[in-house]
Amino acid sequence: MHRDRIRLPALLDKVVSAEAAAAYIRDGMTVGMSGFTRAGEAKAVPMALAERAKTEPMKITLITGASLGNDLDKQMAEAHLLSRRIPFQSDPALRREINDGEVMFVDQHLSETVEMLRTHQLGPVDVAVIEAVAITEQGGIIPTTSVGNSASFAILAEKVIVEINLSQPLLLEGLHDIYIPTRRPVRHPIPVVAPENRVGLPFIPVDPSKIVAIVVTQKLDSSSTVLPPDQETRDIAGHLTELLKHEVKAGRLTTTLQPLQAGIGTIANAVMHGLIDSPFHNLTMYSEVLQDSTFDLFDAGKLDFASGSSITLSKAKYQAVLPDFARYKPKLVLRPQEISNHPEVIRRLGVIAVNTALEFDLYGNVNSTHVGGTMMMNGIGGSGDFARNAYLSVFVTKSVAKGGAISSVVPMVSHVDHTEHDVDILVTEQGLADLRGLAPRERARLVIANCVHPAYREPLADYVERATARGGHTPHLIEEALGWHARLRETGSMQAG
Repeated sequence: MHRDRIRLPALLDKVVSAEAAAAYIRDGMTVGMSGFTRAGEAKAVPMALAERAKTEPMKITLITGASLGNDLDKQMAEAHLLSRRIPFQSDPALRREINDGEVMFVDQHLSETVEMLRTHQLGPVDVAVIEAVAITEQGGIIPTTSVGNSASFAILAEKVIVEINLSQPLLLEGLHDIYIPTRRPVRHPIPVVAPENRVGLPFIPVDPSKIVAIVVTQKLDSSSTVLPPDQETRDIAGHLTELLKHEVKAGRLTTTLQPLQAGIGTIANAVMHGLIDSPFHNLTMYSEVLQDSTFDLFDAGKLDFASGSSITLSKAKYQAVLPDFARYKPKLVLRPQEISNHPEVIRRLGVIAVNTALEFDLYGNVNSTHVGGTMMMNGIGGSGDFARNAYLSVFVTKSVAKGGAISSVVPMVSHVDHTEHDVDILVTEQGLADLRGLAPRERARLVIANCVHPAYREPLADYVERATARGGHTPHLIEEALGWHARLRETGSMQAG
């Protein structure tokens, strides 16, 4: 019963329908909604809002933690509800509206959004809509399977709507560590010095008078779309494992490594999964999204503790983990994303960061977001937070896409999200390029030898040879640098002939 979960009696008369709660959101407002990588998003109110927008034209600025599940971005996009979307998304329907210019998408590092809200560079937040497992006796909001930006949305918003999700187990209470940085210019150091540290509260502290509506729901999180490892992703994991073994042998790491981070998606998840058969043990994780591989590593006895901002699992893994959650809970903590992704903490802990590239070039520049340099995919997410500040910054991708029509290694990336200065290691199924301490010309030779698919190795080598003949610290043929992308657009393939 929802009465057992709303522990402040004065709030019981705030329980209303999703439609009544959505009425607090009006045209032109900025709305902060819970949700991070398809986990812990408010579900009923955005659906009601999208339905209302079909007959009552209105536009809002929507700020979340990251992507939403349950096709919410799709429903809101198709209802033409969104004028502006911040800071990350992954829905094809919304992506089309973004690329058509109908929705203004602000692609941000995930650690930065609430910093900008707090300092009034964005916002203000008119209404926050937060999914919760319960509300405490003092009015504190206990999140569900993600924290994301929910804490700051609730604290900064003028009005708060809470969705109590009865399908989320009360066992989630105590999982969260809500720490809000103090205000500048006298900001205290964030006291996280190990992944297992708890430094905040197990709930979001809010003035209960700001809670204007409570909606009771039972809708589950969407399952992740992560695919199981294939031979190519196993090869990528194998190359990275060999590098880490070399780092141990050289005395730069121990067999417990450093805290691990993996971006969302099939390849990064598979790389983490590959550590099950490695010689490493007593591992820890300081990441954003805790995926299937996190729990596989727990079950294999490899992982001791994992800190993140959300738990996003496949359907089968959810069905295995949730009934047994009491066993995992002591090994887990969920934090606000400005803490999980905070440069100060990432640098202090010495994180080994593994993220996915759409493409990278001969010199180590990485494109994570734009197809052909113009068409937005999902957004930079947290990869930049980790790449710039990690002890070891790794980017992984398969060497070709679309059946070989596209090379993931190109002369020059069509869009730069991570410059060569922030990238240490590049890995494809073909091999690994360790770029540390190498000048651009040395990097190019190593990338071609180790990472490029055989079908593209000779053309890239020819490009570098001709560019080098013209000179320059970073040799390029400016008239040809994006020629492969132009050929793809014109012929459907990067291959010549």
